[in-house]
Amino acid sequence: MILSKFVDELPIPPIIKPRWKDQFYTYYEVNMTEFKQSLHRELNDTTVWGYEGGYPGPTIEVERGEIVFIKWINNLPDKHLFPVDYTVHGAHMDVPEVRTVVHVHGACVESESDGYPEAWFTKEFKQVGRYFRKQVYRYDNCGHDSTLWYHDHALGITRLNVYAGVAGFYLIRDQHERLLNLPSEQYEIPLMIQDKTFNKDGSLYYPKQPDQPIPKLETSIIPEFVGDTIIVNGKVHPYLKVEPRKYRFRLLNASNTRFFRMKLDSEQPMYQIATDGGLMQHPIGVKEIMLAPAERAEVIIDFTNLEGKYIIMTNDAPAPFPTGNGNQINENTGTVMQFRVILPLSSVDTSVIPAYMMPVPKIREQLASKVRYLTLNDNMDKYGREFMLLDNKQWDAPITENPKLGSTEIWCLINLTTDTHPIHLHLIDFQILDRRDFDVERYKKEKIIHYTGPVIPPEPYERGWKDTVQSNPNQVTRIIMKFDPYTGLYVWHCHILEHEDYEMMRPYIVIR
Repeated sequence: MILSKFVDELPIPPIIKPRWKDQFYTYYEVNMTEFKQSLHRELNDTTVWGYEGGYPGPTIEVERGEIVFIKWINNLPDKHLFPVDYTVHGAHMDVPEVRTVVHVHGACVESESDGYPEAWFTKEFKQVGRYFRKQVYRYDNCGHDSTLWYHDHALGITRLNVYAGVAGFYLIRDQHERLLNLPSEQYEIPLMIQDKTFNKDGSLYYPKQPDQPIPKLETSIIPEFVGDTIIVNGKVHPYLKVEPRKYRFRLLNASNTRFFRMKLDSEQPMYQIATDGGLMQHPIGVKEIMLAPAERAEVIIDFTNLEGKYIIMTNDAPAPFPTGNGNQINENTGTVMQFRVILPLSSVDTSVIPAYMMPVPKIREQLASKVRYLTLNDNMDKYGREFMLLDNKQWDAPITENPKLGSTEIWCLINLTTDTHPIHLHLIDFQILDRRDFDVERYKKEKIIHYTGPVIPPEPYERGWKDTVQSNPNQVTRIIMKFDPYTGLYVWHCHILEHEDYEMMRPYIVIR
């Protein structure tokens, strides 16, 4: 369906107010409900799910080190908006069809509050998953000032819940960031970018079957979902009116599967100042930014001296990535949004792009007490469907990753598939060491890594703290991280949600 572009203004999610706040702690209540919302003026209102009656949910803003309690409340209907595949782990007939558990993505958080996939709950907590421990989650916000986001993480239906709309921004701020004099207040804007497909009546479409349907099943999981329409902050191809000055944008790819490689059609640079885990050491001027699902980047765009110009943010990443055929990018999916430099300058722009922001000391490889070699694998199930695994193990296999509290490890991700997988670890931020081409066929036969090319350092836009890394086909991707400050049960997984839901997720445990 082709909808007119740039006819709706970009919505900016409101900042939620806490129920209670004193010098010791802050308390929020956040409700999940079903409602109708206009996603484009040419469509009927669309039934979506969201937090606090909005899609995206309201932005939660906290201070670094602030102790925050959140009661996530499920007031969703009993029937799902989308077709549920009961053959998927965690989604069999023995659990309620609609269940939720909230994960703050990128949070440094105790394991009972991390949103473990089997810690789900239903309306009024009537039914809960076997790992459910508490109704009120605690966040100590020990990470750097950064752009995090919160979204659903229920085992077996994450792809459906997030696609329905349950996602929002979670921003950590601190005094150091304020002193840098970056563009702020109305000149700082979060952009949640997603792809969707609509039915004629304005409702969201999600397929019941893959391209080759499975006749034995009424509903079957699909290998990837790629929508035909781009949405920013809950509007199709919106426009944003800006002043001729610097703006700070917090970019988030919240799609199920689609990667975004974004640039400005004015060919001007964007100045990247932050990665997933916070500010970089120095800003870098980039012509394009590549974000896999769940990755974030913060950029400053300078609209100074561009009065009257209309600038389009474009996307040219193939879908699925990197093997998707070119027809997945058309004028619809190749356009993200538009900036209109038509507002008068309200005051002199004194904000800066600082030359230096904060130290990002490299973790030395010598500190690693363990190196793990972990494969990303392609498999077939009994219905002939492709499913992906981490280290060739299913979700329910015994836990094999058990780092010690305070230890540093290197994980070598050996990608034996044809997809780039965004691999996300809960609890910690890591640094990307490098990537290197290797002989996949030889590895499959001999289980030996035979490198076929030189070491490739991380891209300039990845040189900072990360919680999600693009692991490319035919490459070994190495990441290094320190496991602290909590012990307990967490997960690591591919953030292509269709992969995560169908076995590409593993528990890991941090031990004393």
